[in-house]
Amino acid sequence: MSSWSEDDLRAIAENDDLFVSPFREDGTTYGTATRTWALVVEGDVYVRAANGQESRWYRAAMSQKAGRVRVAGENYEVTFESAGDEVSDAIDAAYEAKYRGSSAVPVMQGDGPKSATVRISRR
Repeated sequence: MSSWSEDDLRAIAENDDLFVSPFREDGTTYGTATRTWALVVEGDVYVRAANGQESRWYRAAMSQKAGRVRVAGENYEVTFESAGDEVSDAIDAAYEAKYRGSSAVPVMQGDGPKSATVRISRR
C-alpha cells in the first residue's frame, strides 16, 4: 500500500535526485539534506545508502523513522523503514533502468548499499 499519489511517483521516477532529511535526535529538527537516488518499484519509493549501514543519514532514518524528503522542488513529510530483501532484485533492476550507464550503479547494487535499503512512505 503506497501513500504516494500517481503525480508524486511520476515526479520521483522522472528526477534523478531525492534529498533525504531524517529528524535529528530531538525528533523535531530536520537533519542536513542528503542526495540519494530514489526508485519507484511496485508503487513504493526506495533509496539505498551508498555507504551502507554506516551512512549517517541511514542511521538517522532507521533511528528516528521519520523526516522529510525533497524532489523536484517539493517537500514531503515521510516515514523511513528498512525495505527487507523481498524487492532487492527489482530494486537492482530499477537502478539499471533509471541510471543506465552510470559507474555508480554497480556500487548501489553491492552488499553494503543493499543492506541499507530504505522504503519511504508519506506521512
